[in-house]
Amino acid sequence: MKSLKTILLAAILAAAPAALSAQSAPAPAAATPATAAANAAAGAPVATSATPVETPVVSAAQPAVPAPAIRHYAPNPEVGQPVERGFALQPQVTEIGQDAKWMHNVVLMPIITVISLLVLALLLWVMVRYRAKANPVPSRTSHNTTIEIIWTLLPVLLLLVIAVPSIKLLAKQYAPPKADLTIKVIGNQWYWTYQYPDNGDFEVVSNMLAEDKRTPADGPRLLAVDERMVVPAGAVVKLIVTSNDVIHSFAVPAFWTKMDAVPGRLNETWFQVPADKTGVYFGQCSELCGARHAYMPIAVEAVTPTQFAAWIASKGGTMPGAAPAANPDATSPASPATAAAAPAAAPLATGAPGAPVSDPTVNETAAPATTSQGATQNTGPAQ
Repeated sequence: MKSLKTILLAAILAAAPAALSAQSAPAPAAATPATAAANAAAGAPVATSATPVETPVVSAAQPAVPAPAIRHYAPNPEVGQPVERGFALQPQVTEIGQDAKWMHNVVLMPIITVISLLVLALLLWVMVRYRAKANPVPSRTSHNTTIEIIWTLLPVLLLLVIAVPSIKLLAKQYAPPKADLTIKVIGNQWYWTYQYPDNGDFEVVSNMLAEDKRTPADGPRLLAVDERMVVPAGAVVKLIVTSNDVIHSFAVPAFWTKMDAVPGRLNETWFQVPADKTGVYFGQCSELCGARHAYMPIAVEAVTPTQFAAWIASKGGTMPGAAPAANPDATSPASPATAAAAPAAAPLATGAPGAPVSDPTVNETAAPATTSQGATQNTGPAQ
């Protein structure tokens, strides 16, 4: 009996240290992904934990590529705007303008000058030769056949000389080639709106910049605007001109373009800026249209086709034949094709001499205005 108690006590004492060591041993730590990879590389078994380790989810969508900044050409002080103390026609950039300037300088001015000098010489001769003191007995000649033939035929010949190039110029002005771009120009009291029906039919509202907001990069005083009419250089641009209120007149002297904007009537004109004549060209309303007639200038910016496509995209429009723009409210991730095409849009500047400069006063990425503006919103120049 005593030996049985001794055996049980010895067994209990032998099992107690093992139980105590098992209770005091720390729990094995959960293996991290880095530790598991190291153990696997060393050939050791990978320890796993009962609690699953959360793996961060990597999105397949690429980060959004910011849209390129739209920039504007700086005006050329010698082209496309009035020149200080200038008295001649502005330099013409279009083919029609060059033809009209040739007719003015080569045909009309010489004829007018010769006629004016001839009439002046005749008046002086009559005043001296036929004054009362030198000619006390007036001539009683009633007519002279030779003189009557000369003063009848000579004006007819002069009119023919003027008519031939004039009719050719008019025919070219009002028989335009096939248009590459159509813009609807609408005059308002006192600002302009430009609609682009070929590019999604969006609208641009153009007001004169106040003097306290104008910079030299915007344009001269009374000619700088917050939104320019942008066109691609080298393209035939057809203008459909009308008005919402009274008669206005859309005129850009450097293009030899002037067309009245009449309420309820659609007038057409056109111009084509050569591909190598990118830049900014200014004009004004040329029809007295009310109290603020002097404060509705026109600014046309001719850019390259690539730059024009970038500007159209910044306004939410589309190029003809291009797929419609994606819905900005869509939450689906961008496709690889969309992400690859995003940086393709080029800004309106390259940094070359005469290249565009940033226009801090224009928010080009803002949605085009859709509400009409009242007369009081065009405040004119700062007083």
